[in-house]
Amino acid sequence: MLALVMLINRAGSMVLPFLGVYMTNHLHFSIENSGIVLSFFGIGSVIGSWLGGMITDKIGEYRVQSLSLLFSVPLFCLIPLFTTEAGLAGIILAQSIVSETFRPANSVAITKYAKPENITRAFSLNRMAVNLGFSIGPALGGILSAISYEFLFYSNALAALLAGLMYIWFFKDRTKRAKQAAKKVKEAIAVKKESSPYRDGKFLIYSIFCMLFAICFFQLFSILTIFYKDTAHLSQQNIGYILAYSGILIVLLEMGFVQLAEKYFTLAFTMAIGTFLYGISYAMLAFDYSIVVLFLSMTILCIGEIWTLPFMSTITALRSGKNNKGAYMGLNGMSISIAFIITPYIGTLIAEKLGFDVLWIGTGVLGAAIAVGFYFIIPWMLKDKNKVEEEIV
Repeated sequence: MLALVMLINRAGSMVLPFLGVYMTNHLHFSIENSGIVLSFFGIGSVIGSWLGGMITDKIGEYRVQSLSLLFSVPLFCLIPLFTTEAGLAGIILAQSIVSETFRPANSVAITKYAKPENITRAFSLNRMAVNLGFSIGPALGGILSAISYEFLFYSNALAALLAGLMYIWFFKDRTKRAKQAAKKVKEAIAVKKESSPYRDGKFLIYSIFCMLFAICFFQLFSILTIFYKDTAHLSQQNIGYILAYSGILIVLLEMGFVQLAEKYFTLAFTMAIGTFLYGISYAMLAFDYSIVVLFLSMTILCIGEIWTLPFMSTITALRSGKNNKGAYMGLNGMSISIAFIITPYIGTLIAEKLGFDVLWIGTGVLGAAIAVGFYFIIPWMLKDKNKVEEEIV
């Protein structure tokens, strides 16, 4: 049901991939100013991740997810009313804060309802729902944006409303029962006070590398669509189709590839090879951007994503304790959200001043460096993994 709620919510995810095109083509912002406005989504995402992680540990993941989904509805509807750089940046900041509080709460809910031995596959199932929704949303968004961009924002609002109502309907009684069970456990045993993730040096270093990976990753949502439009000369519908292809491909491959990695690879090797492939997928665009290469690049990108993002959440869950999962998920979410601030501005600036070729090659080099970092940092951080897993069980 968590995955189904996520599917409905993300099926309306038409706004973010087309925000850059919306600002440059419809509102006639410069590429650089569009990048600045998109950075405000990142600022809101950082604040939302921190806020969501903090209040999840205090009031529970049920309330946080419910409020985030319902309060997102009016904010999506307000976005078309703002047509200046400052106004659009402000409403995107507010919407991002509200919507991104959902992420750490959702991750905590997954660790709550999944069995410890299935946690990576549970995150993968949730991501399959995200990608299936993402395959529907942009394809429909490309069609709707050709008619009217306002449809994008209203469709996102409708999807958030449906997801919120379904989540409340299904999890309300289950949350009450879980609270009663937790109360009995607390009465039986003393709850161990656990340290803050902000004082966990190893995890902070790991989160920095997650942030660097996200800088590469989030070009998919902001800069890559501008490249498709302005350099590869794709129509909005074709952009939507490529993004839909990526979502469908991940849905088809993810569970199998995750189980393959769990069976034959270590966590460090899986994260390293996934990050390396992700960098390669961007670097190849510097040499050719024919339609065949665009689809090949997207295929490699999807495989890299499959072998990175689900395991990133698993590693965070392994490192956290029983009572501070929200804080750990929130900090990891913040590290990823910081990339939303950096990527749109720096990426669009490099593309405008130096060209897309420099941007894509630089992304490939950065991806290779991050892969090496993951390979050595993860074993160092999880050398006491067995002890942590016993605590989770």
